[in-house]
Amino acid sequence: MPVLKFDETPAEQLKEGVERKIIHTDELMTVLIDFTNGPWSEPEPPHSHPHEQTCYVAEGKIILFCEGEEDQHLKAGDMFYIPSGKEHTIQLLTEKVRLIDSFTPLREDFLNS
Repeated sequence: MPVLKFDETPAEQLKEGVERKIIHTDELMTVLIDFTNGPWSEPEPPHSHPHEQTCYVAEGKIILFCEGEEDQHLKAGDMFYIPSGKEHTIQLLTEKVRLIDSFTPLREDFLNS
């Protein structure tokens, strides 16, 4: 059984204050993303992808913006999903936020970055 221990898994720094760690099988990907650069005065630009996505807010508070939906204020313990192809983004409301995302199919763009 493959195991990735948090302290032994290298983090990829995406930009100042944003790191991620990834574990995946052939068909499922889980991504832990830590933000330490909040709060933000504005959301990030919206994006979409063909992958289905679920997310667990493990720490902090965010606003979720999703195409065709009301904005949602979310806190640690909340979960959400993003259907394939829907534009979405977040805005950090606290200094630190930890999200745990799952994707299917795999985000090949995350593996090749």
